[in-house]
Amino acid sequence: MPINASPHFERAQSEHESAVGTEAKIRTLKKMLTLAPKHKGAENLLKQLKTRLKKLKYTSEKESKKAGSTQKGIKKEDMQAVIIGKTNVGKSSIISLLTNAEPKISENKFTTTNPIIGMMSFEKTSIQLIEIPAIESEYYNKGLVNTADTILIVVDKIEQIKEILEEIKNSSGKKIILFNKIDLLSEQEKRKLSSTLQSKKYNFVLISTKTKENLDELKNKIFHSFDKIRVYTKEPGKEKSPKPIIMKPDSILKDVAEKILKGFSKKVKETRIWGPSSKFAGQKIGLQHKLKDLDVVEFKTR
Repeated sequence: MPINASPHFERAQSEHESAVGTEAKIRTLKKMLTLAPKHKGAENLLKQLKTRLKKLKYTSEKESKKAGSTQKGIKKEDMQAVIIGKTNVGKSSIISLLTNAEPKISENKFTTTNPIIGMMSFEKTSIQLIEIPAIESEYYNKGLVNTADTILIVVDKIEQIKEILEEIKNSSGKKIILFNKIDLLSEQEKRKLSSTLQSKKYNFVLISTKTKENLDELKNKIFHSFDKIRVYTKEPGKEKSPKPIIMKPDSILKDVAEKILKGFSKKVKETRIWGPSSKFAGQKIGLQHKLKDLDVVEFKTR
């Protein structure tokens, strides 16, 4: 222990020694560096901490690459969201309520050790949800978080938000805060919490996995977090398909044809369209026509 080390540094050191997993150790070691004494007598300590941090970051990179190679079986769907958070905040309960997944739900810490995959149905679409092991556990998968379209951050304490956002600052997915366990709060406490989150400009939903409060609002918010459009297809003389094809904004008709089957656009001789991008129902259009959400297209082949 260095001379004149503060009680805050000592607590940070204790947290580091009890941290589970590489990511948690990196986070607590950074805290130690921030709180470490800066006088000349502490130079060796600072050097040791920086060397340890460098080694941990190297280990983290190796684990991330290994995790990526072991998760090749997870095929990314058109819309994918990951569920992250600390242990025992309700991640498994959320994926169980929203999808067909059946994770182990327990009050024990770090119950989930592998990603849990489920499909959420909404507005005739299917959204892939993946529960990631607790962010402070050794099984946390940074690779899946970094590639997801949407990141659902589950918390039950407001101070967890800043810590998790710092952890995933390099992730490009849209972030939604899921503040769970609001069944334990009074109406006044809910209003105060909502005002606080709004003031910080967070995209959030207050939920309860116990009472299922606001789960419909959550589904709607997840669905609208994706920058996608839905395009239905139909055969001549028949009704439109029951499920839409998910496309990127500004997609053209040729993109839809190629998504149905590679090379299919070359076989198309005539196309018609109904919906927001058409001038009138059944309008004849070309393959370069730009589509809008909820368009219905009909292909006739050669």
